Amino acid sequence: MTAQFFAPVAAPQRPRAVFADRHIGPGPDDHARMLAAIGYSGAEALIDAAVPAAIRTGRPLDLPPALSESAALDRLRELASRNTVLTSMIGLGYHGTTTPGVIMRNVLENPGWYTAYTPYQPEISQGRLEALLNFQTVVADLTGLPVANASLLDEGTAAAEAMALAHRVSKRKEPGTFLVDADALPQTAEVIRTRAVPLGIEVVTADLSEGLPDGDFFGVLLQYPGASGAVRDLAPVIAQAHERGAKAVVAADLLALTLLRPPGESGADIAVGSAQRFGVPYGFGGPHAGYMAVGEGIQRQLPGRLVGVSVDADGATAYRLALQTREQHIRREKATSNICTAQVLLAVMAGMYAVYHGPEGLAAIAQRAHRRAAEIAAGLRAAGVEVVHGAFFDTVLARVPGRAAEVVAAARERGINLRQDGPDRVGVACDETTLPEHVAAVLDAFGAAPAGDAAEAIPDALRRESPYLTHPVFHAHRSETAMLRYLRRLQDKDVALDRSMIPLGSCTMKLNATAEMEPITWPQFADIHPFAPVDQAAGYLELIGELEDALAEITGYAKVSVQPNAGSQGELAGLLAIRGYHASRGEEHRDVCLIPSSAHGTNAASAAMAGMRVVVVKCDEGGNVALDDLHAKIDEHRGRLAAIMVTYPSTHGVFEETITEVCGAVHEAGGQVYVDGANLNALVGLARPGEFGSDVSHLNLHKTFCIPHGGGGPGVGPIGVREHLVPFLPNHPLRAEAGPETGVGPVSAAPWGSAGILPISWAYIAMMGPDGLRAATEGAIIAANYLAARLAPHYPILYTGRNGLVAHECIADLRKITKETGITAEDVAKRLIDYGFHAPTLSFPVAGTLMIEPTESEDLAELDRFCDAMIGIRREIQRVADGSYDREDNPLKNAPHTAACLLSDDWKHPYTREEAAYPVPSLREGKYWPPVRRIDQAYGDRNLVCSCPPPEAFED
Repeated sequence: MTAQFFAPVAAPQRPRAVFADRHIGPGPDDHARMLAAIGYSGAEALIDAAVPAAIRTGRPLDLPPALSESAALDRLRELASRNTVLTSMIGLGYHGTTTPGVIMRNVLENPGWYTAYTPYQPEISQGRLEALLNFQTVVADLTGLPVANASLLDEGTAAAEAMALAHRVSKRKEPGTFLVDADALPQTAEVIRTRAVPLGIEVVTADLSEGLPDGDFFGVLLQYPGASGAVRDLAPVIAQAHERGAKAVVAADLLALTLLRPPGESGADIAVGSAQRFGVPYGFGGPHAGYMAVGEGIQRQLPGRLVGVSVDADGATAYRLALQTREQHIRREKATSNICTAQVLLAVMAGMYAVYHGPEGLAAIAQRAHRRAAEIAAGLRAAGVEVVHGAFFDTVLARVPGRAAEVVAAARERGINLRQDGPDRVGVACDETTLPEHVAAVLDAFGAAPAGDAAEAIPDALRRESPYLTHPVFHAHRSETAMLRYLRRLQDKDVALDRSMIPLGSCTMKLNATAEMEPITWPQFADIHPFAPVDQAAGYLELIGELEDALAEITGYAKVSVQPNAGSQGELAGLLAIRGYHASRGEEHRDVCLIPSSAHGTNAASAAMAGMRVVVVKCDEGGNVALDDLHAKIDEHRGRLAAIMVTYPSTHGVFEETITEVCGAVHEAGGQVYVDGANLNALVGLARPGEFGSDVSHLNLHKTFCIPHGGGGPGVGPIGVREHLVPFLPNHPLRAEAGPETGVGPVSAAPWGSAGILPISWAYIAMMGPDGLRAATEGAIIAANYLAARLAPHYPILYTGRNGLVAHECIADLRKITKETGITAEDVAKRLIDYGFHAPTLSFPVAGTLMIEPTESEDLAELDRFCDAMIGIRREIQRVADGSYDREDNPLKNAPHTAACLLSDDWKHPYTREEAAYPVPSLREGKYWPPVRRIDQAYGDRNLVCSCPPPEAFED
């Protein structure tokens, strides 16, 4: 073979034997070229020029030396081996399930699915959006309610959001009372209680089996089936609630609803729950997709995300996020929820589980679990053991006076975990994985034996008669071949990190290395129930302890809690810690939270959820906190000042010089400082928030510490606090080890939140080591300033810090360009799709701009490819300005271009098809074709359709 077939050989660079060298995209020679373009001789010179000396840490990271990939995986195997995987029959909202291999390999383990970002650019997210619409359809069909969202963080969070929704639609001005079923899942009840306290809502727990107690309340939560396993007719209680003007929330088991009358048919206003048992492993508590479905009239107030159906520029059916939920956090202190994310990857898995099995398959799984439970009940009764409930689905509650601990221990000896409910009762939960030998072993632990045929325990009056999952998608993919191709077809519609860089500012879309991802599907991590005996999770607890300690060292805090399972939950937990601290000092009246106008909207929304009053602090022309306005606001609210929330580096992408002065002024007035850790990727190894004045931060492990975004979830948002706030970290009613006794209560359903993905961040820190972590931060700052230097001649860079430098991201300002040419930031975002790129963050934090974050893991060739695309688009804009492109009919206004529109016989545009499809020659080698043209958002919001449309909608 002759040399002409090969690309020119690049100058040799040193071998990348160390993991950090593989994680950080540019090599030393590349960094030297990038630094030269910025105007600096070395990385240290750039860092000294960009990062204020006042925040720089005086000590290096005290972490173990970096491990190789193989050594890190060996250590994780050692930790995993300390977990003991028994057959779990504990229940309490977590159940054994079998993930179909085609879903495990092609969704959970597939970077085409797990590295995608939130579908804010719907034209390049049609695959994920269709998968989420499947999930919404599953939930709506099974619950019997017309509209479901694209998932929430877990069942406890969903129930707490339902409480807030019920209060909102009740239109009551006073906080009021929320009633919780005594048979609700205990963790759900406690998350509700945690969320109710700052809102002033009183939570009352009552036995609702005989009806509602006296009193006035705005809502009631019922569990169906109950935590004890009991199945009862909810319709009479719901009718009573409605007679009193209250909303009825039903926390329902989706699998049970294939056999039981759905909540909607019993009159429920809201249904919530978890989709975990639809093919998502335990993961020691998460991540799992919570769900919410609502009745007519309140769908516009649904929290979280909602996928809807619209049309594109050619009138073709297309999916997008419905406007009223797409940007909840833009409403800031008026937000009805601080959750602007979902558990997308897990919702996709659960929806695909339903696609894989179809309605008949799901019903068969449910029937089999019910039959196993009925067999256990029959064997217990035959042995003289009292079965507490005559009607149940998959969970049997047995009364064994004084013998509960003995029975549970006997079952454990037989390899099975049961649930002890006090000294006299034992709960046994069956599921998809329960086998006849498990039934026999459980009965043997009770001193009983199988009793042959068992009568069903679902009352005829509560049996489901209505159809579900009738849409063709749940009937069309029965073979594995068909399922595999369906998943691939959806994946190919999207742009994820495996296809190109995703330059989203404030989102840190960096490499999620395969070695980091590998352990999460190991059975010793995936198959541990969150309430398994703690000695069976020794490896998990050691891993969590090491990760929390490492994060505390990195941030300079005394203690870290990993329980919050999203950034929104971390923000709430941090503010609740501040609230608890003030209350402990007799200063409950401190309720004012100062928030700069540049802050991410979730900050204000979280403050509102924490019962605080938001006061906005202005920013100056440089994007910094305006100190004169800060001091004025402090003086005005000095006696009631609770906290300030700042993002550092700022949301504008600069290292503010005055951050220590800001912290000092707030502390002097008796307030606490919350530093949002969204931009920690610019600080690791260089500065510690806990050292330069912050009292608490949430960290985004799905940003800085490499947990992939999963298309909009999963995430982990742990909080770090200084010593005086440690007593107010989250805790958990079922796990004393999960937090301090004096804690604020749980913010997530599981004791350690989404523990199943913590091995990812553990592995990242272990393999990078202290030097690699610092090098990653330096690499991120170099990359951002390189992009700013290359783009500045073409697009003004809106904000810069000292010496004209940025932090880890920069903002390209298109407002003057728009005024002169009519080309908007959105036009540029859509045109980037034709170049094969996901757009930067659009119009945040400043309307009419693009916020760009390159991250340290993108190599120089990809950075240059992006810059070339942006510069090429600027040339196209210039053609609009000079008149060679029509102002309304040009490649930018019409972007993105699909293959179908380019093949149309009706091409009437004053530019060529080649200009539309191949603006740069390299695209001929690997062209991404968007599946739809620009989507009409307004049409979709006027015509809200949030479940799978019929196949006819896709006909020409």
